[in-house]
Amino acid sequence: MEQLLEAVEQILQNRPFGHIQRFVLHQSWLGRTYGEMANGSGYRSEYFKEVGSQLWQDLSEALGERITKKNLHLVLSKYHQDSAEQQEYQPQQELLEQSRPENIFLYPVSASKMDFPSGPVPLDSPFYINRPPIEELICSEIMQPGCLLRIKAPRKMGKSSLLNRMIAHANEQGCKTVYIDFQEADEDIFASLDKFLRWFCINVSRQLNLFPSLDDFWDAEMGSKVSCKIYFEAYLLQYVDNSPIVLALNEVNRIFEHPNIAQDFLPMLRFWHEQAKQDRAWRKLRIVVVHTTEIYIPLKLNQSPFNVGITFSLPPFTLEQVQNLAQHYGLDWAVNKEGGQRLAFLQGMIGGHPYLANLALYHLCQDKMTLDELLQTASTPTGIYSQHLRHLLMLLQKEPQLMSAMQQVVAIDERVELDAIAAYKLESMGLVQLDGNQARISCKLYQLYFRQQLVKQNSTNFAGTLLVQKQKQLLTDKSDAFRHFISLQYFKQYIEMEWPQWQTSAVPLSLIVCEIEYLKVYHDGEYSTANNSLQRISSTIRNCLKRQAALIAHYEETKFAAILPQVNADIAIGLAENIREKVKILAIAHAHSQFDEFPEPVFTVNLGIATAKPNDENSPNMLIIAAEEALLQSKLKECYHLPNSVLTDEK
Repeated sequence: MEQLLEAVEQILQNRPFGHIQRFVLHQSWLGRTYGEMANGSGYRSEYFKEVGSQLWQDLSEALGERITKKNLHLVLSKYHQDSAEQQEYQPQQELLEQSRPENIFLYPVSASKMDFPSGPVPLDSPFYINRPPIEELICSEIMQPGCLLRIKAPRKMGKSSLLNRMIAHANEQGCKTVYIDFQEADEDIFASLDKFLRWFCINVSRQLNLFPSLDDFWDAEMGSKVSCKIYFEAYLLQYVDNSPIVLALNEVNRIFEHPNIAQDFLPMLRFWHEQAKQDRAWRKLRIVVVHTTEIYIPLKLNQSPFNVGITFSLPPFTLEQVQNLAQHYGLDWAVNKEGGQRLAFLQGMIGGHPYLANLALYHLCQDKMTLDELLQTASTPTGIYSQHLRHLLMLLQKEPQLMSAMQQVVAIDERVELDAIAAYKLESMGLVQLDGNQARISCKLYQLYFRQQLVKQNSTNFAGTLLVQKQKQLLTDKSDAFRHFISLQYFKQYIEMEWPQWQTSAVPLSLIVCEIEYLKVYHDGEYSTANNSLQRISSTIRNCLKRQAALIAHYEETKFAAILPQVNADIAIGLAENIREKVKILAIAHAHSQFDEFPEPVFTVNLGIATAKPNDENSPNMLIIAAEEALLQSKLKECYHLPNSVLTDEK
């Protein structure tokens, strides 16, 4: 049994494996049920089941094979056998290592077995490239009592990979580590501060192998923040031995999306950090906050929403680091000076972006394209960076002011003076480099791609100038009113782009489609009046959805669609019913009707909902079709005066 526990501890590495997890593993190995484990232990069977489920998930991810309570014996026995064979092979491998010339690089990973660049780089991977002195500084600072560190960067710059290495270092130094990824929180956790903080405390407790005892310390009259502080101070920090506690908070940008939570939670972390200067108990706590900077885009600010502690911004790779990475990918031609000169063209194209560098080198080592071919197609829709570029374009299209600023940046090869907020947000996306408020494009890839995209947009705008002056003004007003909506084309592209990530997270996803009933009929020929009604209704729809919807599209004049990640059918139905009621409350009367006995004297909306958990058996197109079908059924009900004009299709 001791050999089994040691093997599992080695497999899990920096994942939680304390005495509770050991107990569950041991009892499961002996064939005990969770109910039998709970007898006489002082814990509920539900708690052991929750610990067990997380343990099987961690083992599955670490071994790349699904592990359950039932197949535990089979999988771990096979792993033990493979490990024994590997140990017999090791002495021969060491002899080879000793006989290898110093200047020859050998890498055991073949091109066919390489994982596609995605997600954090594993701790034992040769593809993690240090960026001195970032790693050394963070590992040094985390050992300082009461410290608070903040790691920020755009998406796919290596934040999570760096955080995992910091956690591994803290474990080696004898720290207790707690890792919380806010992407794992269900949407309803953010319904109130009290619910969020209780969820937060339960997660911390269980990772410290302490039974959650919130009811003993929580006092509604004192408030959630004070109760949370007392819980940490009088329970967690007291019952853990003298080891430092590292609280690693990843994807904190999820909290920025919920101002009602962020305005209390973030200052609370700041207060805890300041408490460490006065209270010895709080000095045991070290906090690391990691967040992506793209979240700044929808926020109306020109600085980070959480400026406290020591901040680390991840830099791009240097040419030498890209060359080092190329060697790990087995690209022998990159070793010498001539190879470095060839890689300089790639470095100029991607600006040293870590993910873009890995993606390029992965494709090159597959021998399916040359470096010249990669560079020629890099900025095109068929290039390897098309998905990454579309994501950035989608972000810009949400904010016309940013799109306008980007037009100025890509138009010339010199620095451009920008508005402070626009400059800050473009830098947060990784699109520009700043010198004060003067911006310059960060790499050739972005310049080529956005020049192409903005030329198309300018052509469309030029065609609009051929309209008569009155209609042009109306369209301008309409454009301002609909600046928060995107086209159906980009809406569908966004869903297709994000679908693989939603599949990985295995959370529910809802799509709401909405159509304004009879608007074209009632206002036939009265463009101004119809446009005013449309603007008021569209504003109401957006206000009802803006906190939950990732994107909202407007199309066919009177139709809207909203994608809601991590929103189940019940919540989506509530949102749709709220839209229907709020539009009805507007009481926008019909200008003049050519028909009698319409169902309502004011404008109403019909809505359809489709909900699914993205997997290999469904697709974005299926979700859209299901929502449109639900909308059609809703319209039929409206036509025949049946109750309830919101229908759902949950699959």
